[in-house]
Amino acid sequence: MTPSRLNQGLILLCVFAVIGACLYGSTTLEASRVLRALVGGGDPADVIVVWQIRLPRAFAALIVGFTLGICGAALQGLLRNPLAEPGVLGVSASAALGATTAIYYNLVLVSPWILPLASIVGALGSTALLALAATRNAPVITLLLIGVGLSAFAGALMSLLLNLAPTPFSLADMINWSLGSVANRSFSDLILASPFLAVGIALLMLGRSGLVLLSLGEESALAAGLNVRGLRILIVAGTGLAVGAAVSLAGAIGFVGLIAPHLVRPLVGYDPGRTLLSSGLLAGLLLVLADMGIRALHTTVELNLGVVAALGGAPVFVWIILRRGRSLA
Repeated sequence: MTPSRLNQGLILLCVFAVIGACLYGSTTLEASRVLRALVGGGDPADVIVVWQIRLPRAFAALIVGFTLGICGAALQGLLRNPLAEPGVLGVSASAALGATTAIYYNLVLVSPWILPLASIVGALGSTALLALAATRNAPVITLLLIGVGLSAFAGALMSLLLNLAPTPFSLADMINWSLGSVANRSFSDLILASPFLAVGIALLMLGRSGLVLLSLGEESALAAGLNVRGLRILIVAGTGLAVGAAVSLAGAIGFVGLIAPHLVRPLVGYDPGRTLLSSGLLAGLLLVLADMGIRALHTTVELNLGVVAALGGAPVFVWIILRRGRSLA
């Protein structure tokens, strides 16, 4: 299967998944009713359910997954680390810390742009630290330990903010961002995050050819004329913008950016440049399906998407470590 065929197939599956997400909810709608609602016809109640509740939620899961998949593939290519991923390396946790800090101090009341900006600042800080360690030729284990430390420190600070939450409402908001969810998202939320997502993803896509050269080794890449420092800045800036915006939209969701590149990489001939788009599409598909699974579970309280992603992704993460063994050292 060629990469273009793979991407076409994934796009088609994503479309079917989004339509499927519109079919299912607390009240199951027939396919004919959903299709009429999508074109603005049929029962006005169906139009409200589809356009204001289910479709924005499905798009949010798709966009967040797409972003995390691309960022995970880009970080793995930049750090030449098979376990690099925004959640594992503390980027998502740092972005969530920025968001919860903005919520804690009621900065979101000043401007709706504060939340994505605070998330982006947190993501950029942690990504820059990881890139700095990579420039000093730190081994993979060191990078992983730095990521674990960043996640732990960001988690500790978030726990402190939760402990000091002034009101139950702010506490509930901060918990929501720390656990990750796309419930109750609107097209306004998507529009607010879209500029940062678009710029971040564009920067990552611009670095595709550089990641291909970097996979040959830093010395070979330099000999081929690659500006390695510029590539690091490009990937760091793109990851910070994209992950920060994704976290401001859905909170902290981990592991999907780790799993998708591993599944896609053999199908694209282990080409780091071609892995990016395919990883994004697969990760988006996985998150939409996971969110549909959440709604299919008839629990008293709806599970958070970030919790479900961690439950499914953490065992895969351990399996990858055990499989690669000493090659990670």
